[in-house]
Amino acid sequence: MDDDWKRQLDRLHEGLVRRDDPAEWVTEADAVRASRRYPYLMLRGPVFGLAAQDPGGSAPWRLVRSVTSGAPQDVRDGLNSLLWFRARDDTDDPAERRELLAAVAVLEREPVDELTVLGVRYRVVRGEEFARVGESGPEPPRPTDPEPADPSWEEHRRDAPVPDPGFALTPGREDGLMAGAMKLALRDLVYTGAHFPKEMRADSTRALTSHPEVVLLPVGFGVVEHDGRGWRPRGALRASPHDARQQLFGGLTESWPLLYGFDDRERARYARAAAEFRAAGRADELRVDDELFRICRVERMVRCGPDGPEPPRPSDADHYGPTKMHPRMDEDGTVHHGE
Repeated sequence: MDDDWKRQLDRLHEGLVRRDDPAEWVTEADAVRASRRYPYLMLRGPVFGLAAQDPGGSAPWRLVRSVTSGAPQDVRDGLNSLLWFRARDDTDDPAERRELLAAVAVLEREPVDELTVLGVRYRVVRGEEFARVGESGPEPPRPTDPEPADPSWEEHRRDAPVPDPGFALTPGREDGLMAGAMKLALRDLVYTGAHFPKEMRADSTRALTSHPEVVLLPVGFGVVEHDGRGWRPRGALRASPHDARQQLFGGLTESWPLLYGFDDRERARYARAAAEFRAAGRADELRVDDELFRICRVERMVRCGPDGPEPPRPSDADHYGPTKMHPRMDEDGTVHHGE
């Protein structure tokens, strides 16, 4: 441990003692227990989001879109739509609209990872998604992980995303003693092993120097399944353990029967399992025949350097390229549908 990180951890410990907050102590103790029961990290792979820095260059980078996309082009398409709708709905100034539409035109033809529009810097940022793992598999939610005040099972809660938008990517923020230790451990995280292509391994090694600082993003929760061969994610990341439970319930009762063409017997079997899972309230595990489902605690990080958060690496793959997504718009805001 270098002296800088030791000083940071000492400062975090002193602050924890000074605040004498019983709830914070319980949270830290919970994190210590988790680190012992689930001592390993299971990497899911890179995830991507959108960050912005307000004019002036001194403001912190803040997330605009959640760092949950599987490819950089997904995020570029999101920026394309963000700017197009701003041009249509949020300005009456032709000059502003021209600048917004010029940026849209760039995104329609080039896989760019950074644009400055109306003084705001937008950047596609790269994160890493991982879960803690122990002998029993991935870490489930902790007792201290917050739950919604109204743990509804209605459909609208299935879309509760992780609370990334507005989150400041500020290296050195004091997140707690165990979070500080985690950032220390993640500083030297690189891809190793022959199952990673050499380009990915080389890029990850370069990132240690180009973007040495680590920012931990808000914790998310998801559904993972063990099918006899290993654990794999099922569905999107959610804001709370209950939101992930509700997503699993909806998958069992609605989306999976349609997606996989269940017959009546299969539908009934999954519906019974879902009803038992819902009746249990805060259950984090469910078995249907040979399938084991678990609510999993998912963590993410973004690397940062002197110029801000890390963009996509050359070895990060896209499955498709830029494309025209919206109708042509004039500088007066007229939209030409069908062109």
